[in-house]
Amino acid sequence: MKLVFALVALCFAAVTTAAQYQAHQLDANTLHIETDAGKLSLQFYQNDVVEAFYQPLGVKQLPSFSISQQAQALALNLTEAADSLTLSSASLRVKIDKAPLRLSYYRGGQLLLAEQQGYFSEDGQHGFRFALSKDEKLLGGGQRVLGMDRRGHKFPLYNKAHYGYSTESSQMYFSLPAVMSSNKYLLLFDNSAKGEADLGASNADVMQFSAEGGRSSYLVVAGDTYPALISNYTTLTGRQPLPARWTLGNYASRFGYRSEAEARAVVQKFRDLKLPLDALVLDLYWFGPDIKGHMGNLAWDKTAFPKPENMLSDLSADGVNTILVTEPFVLTSSKRWQEAVDAGAIAPGLDGKPKTFDFYFGNTGLIDVFNPKARDWFWQIYKGLAKQGVAGVWGDLGEPEVHPDDTVHAIGMANEVHNAFGHQWADMVYSGMRRDFPEQRPFIMMRAGAPGSQRFGMVPWTGDVERSWGGLKPQVELALSMGLFGFGYIHSDLGGFAGGEQFDKELYIRWLQYGVFQPVYRPHAQEHIAPEMVFHDDHTIETLRPWLNLRYQLLPYNYTLAYQNSLTGMPLMRPLFFADETNQALMDEKNSYFWGDAFLVAPVTEPGVKAWPVQLPGGVWFDYFSGKRYEGSGKVEVPVTLDTIPVLVKAGSFVPMAKLVQSTRDYSSRQLTLHYYADASIDCAKGEMYEDDGKTPDAIAKDQFELLNFYYLQDNGAQKFELRRSGDYAGKPDSRELTLVVHNQNAKPSHISVDGRYIQLVPQQARFNRMQNVAWYDKANRQLKVKLDWQVDKTQISVR
Repeated sequence: MKLVFALVALCFAAVTTAAQYQAHQLDANTLHIETDAGKLSLQFYQNDVVEAFYQPLGVKQLPSFSISQQAQALALNLTEAADSLTLSSASLRVKIDKAPLRLSYYRGGQLLLAEQQGYFSEDGQHGFRFALSKDEKLLGGGQRVLGMDRRGHKFPLYNKAHYGYSTESSQMYFSLPAVMSSNKYLLLFDNSAKGEADLGASNADVMQFSAEGGRSSYLVVAGDTYPALISNYTTLTGRQPLPARWTLGNYASRFGYRSEAEARAVVQKFRDLKLPLDALVLDLYWFGPDIKGHMGNLAWDKTAFPKPENMLSDLSADGVNTILVTEPFVLTSSKRWQEAVDAGAIAPGLDGKPKTFDFYFGNTGLIDVFNPKARDWFWQIYKGLAKQGVAGVWGDLGEPEVHPDDTVHAIGMANEVHNAFGHQWADMVYSGMRRDFPEQRPFIMMRAGAPGSQRFGMVPWTGDVERSWGGLKPQVELALSMGLFGFGYIHSDLGGFAGGEQFDKELYIRWLQYGVFQPVYRPHAQEHIAPEMVFHDDHTIETLRPWLNLRYQLLPYNYTLAYQNSLTGMPLMRPLFFADETNQALMDEKNSYFWGDAFLVAPVTEPGVKAWPVQLPGGVWFDYFSGKRYEGSGKVEVPVTLDTIPVLVKAGSFVPMAKLVQSTRDYSSRQLTLHYYADASIDCAKGEMYEDDGKTPDAIAKDQFELLNFYYLQDNGAQKFELRRSGDYAGKPDSRELTLVVHNQNAKPSHISVDGRYIQLVPQQARFNRMQNVAWYDKANRQLKVKLDWQVDKTQISVR
């Protein structure tokens, strides 16, 4: 024990003066600098990404959990003056002042960021301070309900549950020690330890990140645009793998289904009501009959689930994928406690014995996911469940929810590694799935992680939100703030999770309408009010039915967003300031957002309204329901009923939609409807659609996919469309029955041709529906519909 305290004291030895330069050496992508206080390494990973890694004398350093990229071979230029060094890539320049040592970062002629002081260590904390410029906005910090711009706030860097939050929260499940600046840089404090971010709260002109231990490193990411920042950042930290198509469908989920009979019955109720369903989530009753005393069993309770393999097989045959909750805690009362102790899986205390402590679910130990022996033991449980047919993993309480300071992990104390716990857990599950189940795309839903966790396919959610209008209000802010840092699948428990004395029908409907345009459609709640729409009244069901159907019809569009995210890191939910990077006011917008490039969505978060404000980002937009045209960059009041929320479609957008199915198992793009939103202001436009078999891992890398590209050109009074397709995969349709729907058509066309061949314009919808290679003008809705059999790689359509 004396040795442990001596090491801790050494780690937090105070550095009271700024370091002074002594010598340097450039080695490939890294500039090594010797100082009187230790070493500094400046390493370029890309032309626009550089790491400053301080290694003060006597200070323990943990590995980086965030960085996954191998440094690119770059041509760097180093120059020296009497008082400074300058290290430059093709686009980023770092000036190193020698005395005292201080770093400044430039892109072109613009100063992006400058250390106010280099590395500091004081009062048991170490970290970095940076100067802030006037009017600079700072987004990020992970899950917080503080407004989009976090400048002026100070908050903990410590993953911690916030049960029943609503309109305010400075500390939640998923901290991220990173910010994106309106000055077009992204700063990542690469540290896993308990810490704090002070974004101009204590001093309006200073940004500070600090922690109790961990790693004294930060990374600067630059780029021409905000999407370029995200692309460069996710190249560094890793990108979300393309998920299986079924994960974009509807989930049945609650706290929780208590038996096999109940689980089967809820699935059957969806089928009987013809409401699409793709996943069933089982909470902790799958391994125990009640809430307390069983955590860590992680084996089927055969009393409640007598034939789990048969159940899993039957559900899979019905197109339903089963996801099981798991936690990193093993109770001393659980059936596996001694097994876990014998395997060395439980993190010890300072005395070297398995650390036990009390929390809500009982007396427990914590699995040390940083210990290879513990990971091996834990993985064997997941492996066995996957062999039984379990399709996905739900990792809950992974902050960890309770994490005593004196817990000793394989690589450090609890507070040194706390924020990387969920990250390491996800790594374990993902690596095991890829190794032992190489034909399956992993699904890993977790409540906490760290920068870079997205590369393990982590699907985070926004935790135990209050089931109230106040709980609904911050969900866009939370999603946008996480999406900027690679977490494109962040989502909420639709309908709200915690509390609620009685069913609020309007709140429930509004939350599930919003859910259609978020990455995961998963109603989930405490069971005293049913989260599944099938258990509510007919009016609620029929109000929501077209919305759930729309979710499934949009599968080609949504799956394409997933494809784009896996290539570039671009989130599925996108902030409005992406549309006009000169308008800093848009960075504060936390109610309206883009769903991909085509849709602008503004969830209704108050009861009883007849209209709802929407911030327009510029350009031309059409109301999805009424077709009304909006233009400009101001705020507009969009009329709504209980059946609608503001959903606008950008002029010039292509939106591919598929035939409705009850499960993605039956999905096919053989029949495809392609919507195009025409406007006189748009001379040319393009869109794309990604298709594969929906399940093959690494389909993109294996070139087992098809791309459909759509082009529009307005030429001398003619509207010209070109449709192209390329690529191949198992099960690809040889041809497609394509219906092109051109919106905002104010007049009936006189001539339509496909590949130079005249197409008949029929006078009635009934004839159009039963014929092939025809067109119909819907005057009432101002739509032109052209139906064709698309067989060749390139097809051209001309409308006059």
